[in-house]
Amino acid sequence: MTEKNLKTEGVDWDLTCMYAGLEDPQIDVDVAELVRMAEKFNGAYKGKLAETLGKAITDYAAISMLSNKVMVYLYLSQSKDTTDGKIKAKIADIERILNQSSADHMTFFTIELVALDDAVLEKLYVVDMVVATHRPYIEHTRVFKPHLLTEQVEAALTRRASFGEGAWSELFDEFESDLRFTYKEEEKTLTELLHMMSDLQSADDRAEIMRVINGGLAGFFAKYAAQTLYMKAGAHAVEVKDRKYINPMDGMNKSNRVSSAIVDALHDAVRTVGGPLARRYYKLKAAHLGIKTLKWSDRNAPLPFTDTAVIPFDEAWDTVLAAYESFSPKLAQIIRDMLAQGCIDAHVTRGRRGGAFNYSIVLPQNIPASFTFLNYLGSNRDVMTLAHELGHGVHGILGGEAQGALMFHAPIAYCETASVFGEMTTFNFLKSRLEKEGDTKRAVALIMGKIDDVLNTVVRQISFSNFERRFHGMDAQYKAWGEPKKLSVDELDALWTTTTKELYGEEGDTFTYENMEHLWSYIPHFHSYSPFYVYGYAFGELLTHSLYAQKERLGEKFEPLYLDMLRAGGTKNVTELLAPFGLDPANLQFWADGIRISMGTMIDEAEKLSREMGVLV
Repeated sequence: MTEKNLKTEGVDWDLTCMYAGLEDPQIDVDVAELVRMAEKFNGAYKGKLAETLGKAITDYAAISMLSNKVMVYLYLSQSKDTTDGKIKAKIADIERILNQSSADHMTFFTIELVALDDAVLEKLYVVDMVVATHRPYIEHTRVFKPHLLTEQVEAALTRRASFGEGAWSELFDEFESDLRFTYKEEEKTLTELLHMMSDLQSADDRAEIMRVINGGLAGFFAKYAAQTLYMKAGAHAVEVKDRKYINPMDGMNKSNRVSSAIVDALHDAVRTVGGPLARRYYKLKAAHLGIKTLKWSDRNAPLPFTDTAVIPFDEAWDTVLAAYESFSPKLAQIIRDMLAQGCIDAHVTRGRRGGAFNYSIVLPQNIPASFTFLNYLGSNRDVMTLAHELGHGVHGILGGEAQGALMFHAPIAYCETASVFGEMTTFNFLKSRLEKEGDTKRAVALIMGKIDDVLNTVVRQISFSNFERRFHGMDAQYKAWGEPKKLSVDELDALWTTTTKELYGEEGDTFTYENMEHLWSYIPHFHSYSPFYVYGYAFGELLTHSLYAQKERLGEKFEPLYLDMLRAGGTKNVTELLAPFGLDPANLQFWADGIRISMGTMIDEAEKLSREMGVLV
C-alpha cells in the first residue's frame, strides 16, 4: 500500500500545545519547576494533612498535570521513532530527576493520606469543597492502606524505578520495533506481516507468513523475551509478598475496583461459554474458506468475498465520524476537534512503535487533551481500530472536563467501555447500510469480521490472561498460586500452546497449531505494561455489549446516561456505573449473558445468512 492511496501523509500529531520540539528549553524549565513544586509541597503539607488536605490535593493535582505535560510529550515523541537515541536519553535523564524528587518530597502524601482518621475525613468532607469533590479519589487510595510500606522504603523504590522493570520494558519496545523478517525476498516489519496475514486470500501465503514470523521470533528475541518475563514475574512476586497482597492479581483487581470473584467469573465464563462458541464459529469460517481444518494462520483470514480494497484514511474518517454522529452529535464534535487540532497520528514509518493506542491526559490549567496513535494500513480492521481509539479519546476528554487530573481516568477493566462502544456504533452503522442495500455477502463478511474482532478481544485476551497467570505462578487448574519459576523458551512455548488449546480446542479439532509456539514473545502487554492488564480487554468488551443491548430499551434516555457514565471517569466502581442501566456485573451470570449477547447473537446471524448463501457447516 502506498502513501498516496492510504492518504495518511499529514495525519500527524501537533504537539506544540506542550512543547515546540525536543530542544525546547521550556522542557528543562518545567522539570526544574516540578522539582521546586515538590520541595514546596513537602514543606507545606508533610505532617499537616489533617488541616491542609484540600490545598494539598490542589497542589498535588497541579504537579500531576505538569508532570503529564513533560513525560507524555516525550513518550509520544518516542512513539514516532523508538530508535531515536536523543529522545531515549532525554527520557532517562528526566525520569531520574523526577523520580528522585518524588522520592525525596512526595512519598509522604499517600502514606499520610491513608493514615488519616475516618473522623477527620468525615469532617473535611463537610467543610472543604476540594476534599468533598475528591472523595472518590481519597477512598480509593485508602483501599491500599494495608499494602503500603514505610515512607523510607517507598521512597527507595521510587528512586530505583528508572532502573527497574520499566527499563526492561523500554528495551523490549526497541527490540520489537527493530525486528525485520524476510518474506518473498523483501524485508518486512512485524506490523506489516501481521497485517498481511489478516489480509491475504491465499492460505499458503498466510501459512508462509506465520512460518516466517515464528522463525524470526526464535533464537535471540525469544531468549530475551523469556528473560524479560522472568524479570517481570519475579519482581512482581517480591512486591506482592512485601505488600501483603493475597495473590499476584489482587493489586490489579483492586486498582480496577472489581472483586477477585468477578474476575474469576469472567475467566470461567469465557472458558465454559466463550470457548465453545469460538470453536463453533471457526467451523463456519472453515466452511466459507473451503478448508476442512484451519491452520492457526487462518484465524483472522478474510472471507473469499471480503472486500480487501485499500480504504484511504479520509474515507475511514468519514465513516467513523458518520457513525459517531448517528449516535451522539456531542461525541462526533469531540472527534472532529481531535483531527482539527492535530491529535491523531496515523502515518506508518520505520522505527515507529507498533500497534495503536490513545493517551489522554489533563494538562496544566485543567485542560484535557487526547492523542491517538495508529499504524494505519487501510484495512477494514484499521477502520475499526480508528473507531476504537477515538472512543478512548472521547472518554478521556469527557472525564477530564468533569473530574480533573486525579480522577479522570477510568480503571483498566472498564476504560475499554467507550472504545468498544465506538467500534460497535461503527459496526452497526455499516451493517444497517448493507441491510438497506440487501447485500448479503458483504453483510456476512462484515458480521464475521466483527466476530473475529470480538473473539480476539474476549477469547484471545483471556487465553493471554491464562498464559500470564500461569507464568506468574498459578496452577494448571487456575485455583492456587505458587512462586513464579524461571521458564526456558521451550517451556514458555509449551505453556503458550497449552493455554491456547484450552480455549480453541485440541490439535485438529478446530485448528492445527504449527508455527505459533513463539508468538507469546512479541505480545507487548506481558513485557511492557502492568501485570494482568489483558483481562481488562475482555472485561470491557463484554460489559459494553451488555450495555449496548440496553440502547433500544432505554431509547432517548440512553445517550445522556451513557455520556454521564463517561464523565464519571474513575470516580465510580463498575457496579455503580452500570446501575442506571439496570445491569449488575456482581451477578456472575452477567458475564455468560454478555458472551451470548455479543458473540452468540452474531454467530447465530452469520450462520443464518450463510445458510441462505448455501454455505453449511
